[in-house]
Amino acid sequence: MAKRDYYEILGVSRNADEKEIKRAYRKLAMKYHPDRNPDDTDSENKFKEASEAYEILADQSKRAAYDQFGHAGVDGQAGGGFGGGGASFSDIFGDVFGDIFGGGGGRGRSTRGSDLRYTLELDLEEAVKGKTVQIKIPGHRECDVCEGSGAEKGSRPETCGTCKGMGQVRMQQGFFTVQQACPTCRGSGQVIKNPCGACHGQGRVQEEKTLSVKVPPGVDTGDRIRLSGEGEMGVDGGPPGDLYVQVAVREHSIFTRDGRNLYCEVPISIVDATLGGELEVPTLDGRVKLKIPPETQTGKLFRLRNKGVSPVRGGPAGDLLCRVTVETPVNLTKRQKELLEEFQETLGGTNGTHHAPKKTSWFEGVKSFFDEMKF
Repeated sequence: MAKRDYYEILGVSRNADEKEIKRAYRKLAMKYHPDRNPDDTDSENKFKEASEAYEILADQSKRAAYDQFGHAGVDGQAGGGFGGGGASFSDIFGDVFGDIFGGGGGRGRSTRGSDLRYTLELDLEEAVKGKTVQIKIPGHRECDVCEGSGAEKGSRPETCGTCKGMGQVRMQQGFFTVQQACPTCRGSGQVIKNPCGACHGQGRVQEEKTLSVKVPPGVDTGDRIRLSGEGEMGVDGGPPGDLYVQVAVREHSIFTRDGRNLYCEVPISIVDATLGGELEVPTLDGRVKLKIPPETQTGKLFRLRNKGVSPVRGGPAGDLLCRVTVETPVNLTKRQKELLEEFQETLGGTNGTHHAPKKTSWFEGVKSFFDEMKF
C-alpha cells in the first residue's frame, strides 16, 4: 500500500517552516495519542503516521531527501515515530508528553504556590451588616539565612547528575518513550548537598501571618472571599497562591435565614390571639410593632416588608416573616381552671362547635372517614 504524503499527513504546505511543522505535529499527537484513545486502532495508526511524518520533516537533511526523491529517498530512515528520530524529534516528543501528562519542566521551572482555605465563622448580624475582621493563618516566607536557595550559607545547589539539570528523564516503555520527573532531584534539575540548617533545604520557613478581611454586607454560609496572593508561597520564584475565606454563619437564637428573607416564631397568649392586640417583635434594625388581629390562629404568618437581608450581590432587601404560635397557659391555679371551665360552658360545652370552625371541619372529616370504611 502506497504511503501518504508526509506534508498531507501533517496538514502543512511544502514551504512550511519548522515552527509550523512542529505545531501541526503537536496538535495531531495530542489528538491521537493512544493513552488518550485506549483500544482505538485507528487513532494509534494515525499517531504512528504523524510521528513518522514529523521525524522526517523536522530533520533538514531527511526533509531535503524526501522533497527530492519522495519516500524512496527516506525509506529505512524513519523509525515509525518510536525512538528513531534525532534531537528535534526528541524535543517535540518530550513537549507533547509534558502537555498530555502534566509533566514538562526542567531546570528553573517555577511553580505557583498552593491555594489555601480558611473558614470564617460569623454571627448573623455580622454577616448581614458586614465588618472587617482580623484572621491568623499559617504560611511560609523565604528563608533569610539561605535567601531561598535551600543551600547552606556559602554554598549553592548543584546541577543534578541524573538528568543533567533538565529535571526530567526519559524511559522506554514498549513502543513509547515516556518522559517523567527525575527521581533524584524531583524535577528541579538541582540537588542540594549541604542543606541550610535553618530551613532544612526547603528554602522557606513557617510563619503565621495576620490578615485583614473585609466582609461585605449580606454574605451567607457558603460564600467565599478571595484574597489574591495570600496563599502558599511559590517554589523557585513562582507566584504565591490565593487564600479563599469560606463564610459560615452561626445559628441564631431568634432568626432563621433563607436567602434574603428572615423567619422567626412569635409566641402569643391565648387572650391576644382571641381578642387581638399589639406586641413588639425584634428585627436586625431594632424593635417594631406587630398588630395581632382578633381570632388569630396559631401558624398565622405576618410579613414585615424590607426587614430582611440586602443580598451581597445587590438588589432589594428581603422581608421578615413572623409566624405566631398560640401558647397554652401552664401552671394554672384552681380558680383559673374553674374560670376556664365556666368559659367552656359559655361556648356550648365540650360539644360546642360554633366557635371552633377548624375543630368542626376536622371532626366532620373523621366521621366521613369512618362511615366510608368497610369492616
